[in-house]
Amino acid sequence: MAFEIFSSIRIELPSTAAPAPSAAAVRLDPVQLVLQASIPVKFVLVLLVAFSILCWVIIVAKALHLMRARSDSEKFMRAFDSAGSLDALAQKGLAAFRGSPFARIFATGYDEMVRLTRGERGKRLDEAQSMHVDSITRRAAAAEITHLESWMSLLGTIGSTAPFIGLFGTVYGIMDAFLSIGNQQSANLPVVAPKIAEALIATAIGLVAAIPAVMAYNYFSRRVGELADVMDAFAADVTSRAKLGGGV
Repeated sequence: MAFEIFSSIRIELPSTAAPAPSAAAVRLDPVQLVLQASIPVKFVLVLLVAFSILCWVIIVAKALHLMRARSDSEKFMRAFDSAGSLDALAQKGLAAFRGSPFARIFATGYDEMVRLTRGERGKRLDEAQSMHVDSITRRAAAAEITHLESWMSLLGTIGSTAPFIGLFGTVYGIMDAFLSIGNQQSANLPVVAPKIAEALIATAIGLVAAIPAVMAYNYFSRRVGELADVMDAFAADVTSRAKLGGGV
């Protein structure tokens, strides 16, 4: 009898099983967001990455260009100041100053002086001839400035347009997020977060492309401006020496 009573008693033990989660946690991977982005956003990202690569190529090339121009110009100006005459400097040769814009300005003015004097050394130029040499040397200086400024306009273009291209990708991504909310009738975070995240990635890459371009453009503009001021004075110096027959 006692055995039947105890056997009819059921002992309820607490369950140790964890409750099933209502929804799986969503982890956003930036690489996957880019790969799964919409076609317009992908196009914007590819364009901005291309702009960024091109920007750094121009920055490195222009930095090397200006570095060589400055180094060779310093050597040439020392040789120019120590030379007794334009003929003496020309006879030494300008092969060691290939990267110097000052050497090319000198070569242009000297060649014109030799042409006007028909190779006669020490012959002074008259007023008309000296004005002609001055015009030639200043034109050569302007051409050298243009050469030093090459590709800088592209840096300015990238710096001014990249943020707006990134903003276009951002606007399109947010618009796509609202369309997803409307189509799925849900404003849950897993629905909205990927679209918003890919939109913000477009903005970030736009800034990554624009900031170095603007900084490099301002730096190179200042350096070229410094050289331009000196080149203008140098052109006048070559003219004055040519007017005196190539002497000091």
